[in-house]
Amino acid sequence: MTDLTIRELRTTLVTMPWADDPWMAGHALGKQRDLVIVEIETAAGITGMGYLHLLNLPLQQTIAACLKEAFAPRIIGRQASEVEGIWQDLWRSTITGGRGGVTMMAQSAIDIALWDIMGKAAGMPLHRLWGNCRTEVQAYGSGCFRGALGEGMAAKAKHYAAQGFKAIKMQAAHIGDWRQDVRNLRMVRDAVGPDVEIMIDINMGWTADQAIIAGRAFQAYDPYWIEEPVLPDDFAGYLRVADALTTRVVGGETHFGRADLKPFLEHPKLPILQPDPMRGGLTELRKIATVAETWGVQFAPHLFPELNIHILASSPNGLWSEQMGLLDDVWVHPPVMVQGMQRAPERPGHGLAFKPEVLKDFGRPG
Repeated sequence: MTDLTIRELRTTLVTMPWADDPWMAGHALGKQRDLVIVEIETAAGITGMGYLHLLNLPLQQTIAACLKEAFAPRIIGRQASEVEGIWQDLWRSTITGGRGGVTMMAQSAIDIALWDIMGKAAGMPLHRLWGNCRTEVQAYGSGCFRGALGEGMAAKAKHYAAQGFKAIKMQAAHIGDWRQDVRNLRMVRDAVGPDVEIMIDINMGWTADQAIIAGRAFQAYDPYWIEEPVLPDDFAGYLRVADALTTRVVGGETHFGRADLKPFLEHPKLPILQPDPMRGGLTELRKIATVAETWGVQFAPHLFPELNIHILASSPNGLWSEQMGLLDDVWVHPPVMVQGMQRAPERPGHGLAFKPEVLKDFGRPG
């Protein structure tokens, strides 16, 4: 058997500018891209890679310190095949100061790297290692940013539709006037016509009553869902909004793992959950997908289409991949989107590798 003893954990921090893409206009994702990259090397020479894209979180150094101080000593010398055992050990070892946040994000990068090793050792892409259901998944074009205003959001939505996407996502809230959000939605609907689904991301910008008032006005323009209408801990608010609207109410990207999503599973009024792979890793996302399926809830994980495709392609309730293009320019093999469908790759592991120049020009040891 291949010797999968873990010999080394390396962390690289990448800070790089955004791609020169006019369709990124209006985003509020920070002035630069901050990544944390974890490489785990085994005795057999198989190296797995995990990564985090922190968006606006100023936590690069903090996560790197957590990896070095709390986690690297606990995994060196163990078998990389102990994916579940390592996950449980890292979670329990930080339980009194973690259970989420920095510690969960750090262990998520490790978990992604370990699964990459397992796929490479087996010579299989992860979606086949986990039991493939499909080879392509419907994707929606995301990132019609509120900062681009209604005209800019409508133009980007039309751009996505021209590429064959059957669904797009626009932003609302955080502009001080929900009536303007309604006008923006009307512009987007006029731009794409009746046959393209429109998701609306509130980014936790409203209280439950605000979401209900605006959500009822949105219904005239047939939105597909309203996403993260309230703060993540306001479970009662989520359920109030879901009860008051005919439009789907969805969420989950800011919640950490199954435990944080438990109220949504105990009261399955959100028909679609959107967990983030940085908040539990691939191990936890697969469990969330399974538990969600038990309650008839579908699964559309947050961002990271290049990584989430493996869970979506191997989960019966995998529904949507979110394509915003935030990292497409950093990969040797970026996600493949054809007429609004994302194709699952056939390279071993997760199949991802950063372009050498990304690490050379923008990387530094963590």
